[in-house]
Amino acid sequence: MPKPYIIGICGGSASGKTFLLRQLLSQLPTEAITLISQDNYYKPLEDQIRDEEGLVNFDHPDSVDLEALFEDIKALMRGKVLERQEYTFNNPKIKPHTFTLRPSTLLIVEGLFVFHRTDLAKIMDLKIFVDADEHVRLSRRLRRDHTERGYSYESILRDYEKFVAPMYHRYVAPTRQRCDFIIPNNKHMYKAIQVLVNHLRTVLEEEK
Repeated sequence: MPKPYIIGICGGSASGKTFLLRQLLSQLPTEAITLISQDNYYKPLEDQIRDEEGLVNFDHPDSVDLEALFEDIKALMRGKVLERQEYTFNNPKIKPHTFTLRPSTLLIVEGLFVFHRTDLAKIMDLKIFVDADEHVRLSRRLRRDHTERGYSYESILRDYEKFVAPMYHRYVAPTRQRCDFIIPNNKHMYKAIQVLVNHLRTVLEEEK
């Protein structure tokens, strides 16, 4: 089958990656899109490395099975249909479900480290970085992780200071230099989304 047009979306935690994805899915034909979230490739909790305090650094590239992510993308490029289990951020209140990944014209790959590996970044046709100031990302993360994932404010702030911020500056922020499109998102990104949607509509038209 023809090679899919692969879009990589990266950015810091709570920068707005999920919002961007929802906008794309709402404005483009869903049957033409396959979404791969890096979040579903976190290694099992028992396989994670813990520090001297017994804490896991989920903001380090080694916490994610990037090799499995890369292999799944290559399999989809070959036309294979895959199944993967949802990652629930270790929330015991959520029962994970198994979902199907099917080959499609647009393949969107999203996550903190989707540009970390050079071989993975090279197969992307369009690399996007969603950018937001640190205080904005922290405020959003506090609301999200407390409401959606059930974390305490104390643990969110502890992890942000110990893991999230330093790992962002070490591993995520430098990948901006590899990107084709940087979207500022301190307040909104509606104009940038429309530019991106129009571009992807053109890609779909050319594939017909």
